[in-house]
Amino acid sequence: MIQTKEQRPYPAEAVREFYERLPYPRPITSLERYQRLWQDAQRRRADFHLHWPAAPYREDRSILVAGCGTSQAAKHAMRWPEAQVTGIDFSATSVRCTEELKRKYKLNNLQLHQLPVERVSELGKSFDQIVCTGVLHHLANPDAGLTALRDVLNPDGAMHLMVYAPYGRTGIYMLQEFCRRVGIRATDDGIRDLITALGALPPGHPLQTLLREAPDFRHEAALADALLHPQDRAYSVPELFGFLDANGLTFARWVRQAPYSLHCGVMAKIPQTSRMAQLPLAEQYAAVELFRGTMVRHSVIAYRDDTPAAPQAIDCLGAAWLGYVPIRMADTICIQERLPAGAAGVLINQTHTYTDLVMPIDATEKRMFDAIDGKRSIEEIAPRTVPSTQKESPLDRVRAFFERLWWYDQVVFDSSRQTERE
Repeated sequence: MIQTKEQRPYPAEAVREFYERLPYPRPITSLERYQRLWQDAQRRRADFHLHWPAAPYREDRSILVAGCGTSQAAKHAMRWPEAQVTGIDFSATSVRCTEELKRKYKLNNLQLHQLPVERVSELGKSFDQIVCTGVLHHLANPDAGLTALRDVLNPDGAMHLMVYAPYGRTGIYMLQEFCRRVGIRATDDGIRDLITALGALPPGHPLQTLLREAPDFRHEAALADALLHPQDRAYSVPELFGFLDANGLTFARWVRQAPYSLHCGVMAKIPQTSRMAQLPLAEQYAAVELFRGTMVRHSVIAYRDDTPAAPQAIDCLGAAWLGYVPIRMADTICIQERLPAGAAGVLINQTHTYTDLVMPIDATEKRMFDAIDGKRSIEEIAPRTVPSTQKESPLDRVRAFFERLWWYDQVVFDSSRQTERE
């Protein structure tokens, strides 16, 4: 496998200077579309219970956006107006861009600090939720950064992390090595010449698909961040699990789990599925990553390894599953045209990038899906009479359907009612 620059650490100052000159993501001046999107109460509820399935819904949390870039902390402050949001970034340019958004949208619930992730304890605060996406893999010592974040996460808090994945970034690492060997630097001329060269990549080069499918690569800052960054590394699934474990965290779930699941898409149909199903979940995920081969990032939700039981993620439908309240994922749509035989609809989560992750549903299942309103439990939704087959009871069919919805990222569950009863 292509080696990343983990073995060639640059001083943190070099990374900071890189972002001062080439802020990424690109600064934006308008959050109107984002604001409209998150005015949807069901979208907010789904996001909350993605992180805390068993906790009663609340919006007045403390949130840290670590390595907030040019707009991420402002977005979270807008998304959760009742929350207290703190953004930190070691780039003065990023903090300044976010400050401008704070003033423009009167985000009085947002505080900003120019501070590296490793020194987050200097804030003297702890947080219910920590968001750190696209940051740790750029640190000279990612373990120090993750440990620092873990230390300021409340015991029942949740952490949303995103790090690079290696196999889908093979073309990126090939071009990074090309740039190093040739001496291409992140200057205006260097970036301009690199863009010209990329237009001449030979057919079939591993980077071509990313260039075609990632419109962000059309912008100079994004291209520099991917190909000319002074420092990054990537984590395979086993390396990511080891990274979490070594720094006092435990894996809760993937933010989007269908791409990793044996229950979904092509992975449920290959001859090796039953053999893989005998492996522990972490090994299943590792095998799927290798088979799919093109994952460019991993996004996970993690808890402290001493987290109490209440907020733990649902592995699937537990013993009290009839009392769970399903909440639709906001990006799910139901297609009702050109359907496969026997289907009354096909569910698609529009955030999935793999085209095999579609979920056909029959007429009975569609009635149950249409009845999901984020308020009623499965027991209240399920029809009193579900057609039975010789192989399964009506209750088994209901359970299997809601399990599939969950694995395919069509719903999350609010199990707080059951927790309160217990």
